Amino acid sequence: MRILVVEDEKKVSNFLRQTLEEEHYAVDQAFDGEMGLMLAETYDYDLMILDLMLPKKSGMNLLEELRKMECKVPILVLTAKDAVGDKVKALDSGGDDYLTKPFSIEEFLARVRALLRRGRPDQGESLQVADLTLNPVTREVYRGKRRIELTNKEYAFLEYFMRSVGRVLTRSMIAEHVWNIDFDTETNVIDVYVTYLRNKIDKGETLKLIHTVRGVGYVMRG
Repeated sequence: MRILVVEDEKKVSNFLRQTLEEEHYAVDQAFDGEMGLMLAETYDYDLMILDLMLPKKSGMNLLEELRKMECKVPILVLTAKDAVGDKVKALDSGGDDYLTKPFSIEEFLARVRALLRRGRPDQGESLQVADLTLNPVTREVYRGKRRIELTNKEYAFLEYFMRSVGRVLTRSMIAEHVWNIDFDTETNVIDVYVTYLRNKIDKGETLKLIHTVRGVGYVMRG
């Protein structure tokens, strides 16, 4: 899952990014409305978190422009404004939910999960490839009866592979879905993580699930 945070207060934005990354999400940041629009037009996001008080282009204007462009990404509006009229305007302009600052992280994450489920109804369903299972709700992964412990990044890799069974994933596709926009695609870190994942998923197993497509990338087959 890839999330765009559009927030001009860098301390707040960085805190939200860290919080979301700890929950296995890939996060991009924009610090003004124009940058937010550019990123939203360029990349495919599962959720946008949008502050209303932004420089260059207000969050409300950005919200209205995205909906006029028929952008369907769920949008969680964050703002210090708590007047009923402001909430109604944000929702009527295309916001999917509204959270007033300050807010608890627990409530914030609950609303994020709810909007992601709404955007992808199958997001909470368990995934299975052969005898490999992944539960997106509990984050538990099993190969047969063997429980597999994964780091946050390994988990993000595996979930992306399992949601793309049979589809060849290039390194740039993996980078876009698992990392943020400042990821250096010239490094071999993707290959390193695939090796880590293979050692946990396929090592010692007769049926190998993660395969290399030479010169292109990787594919998961059951």
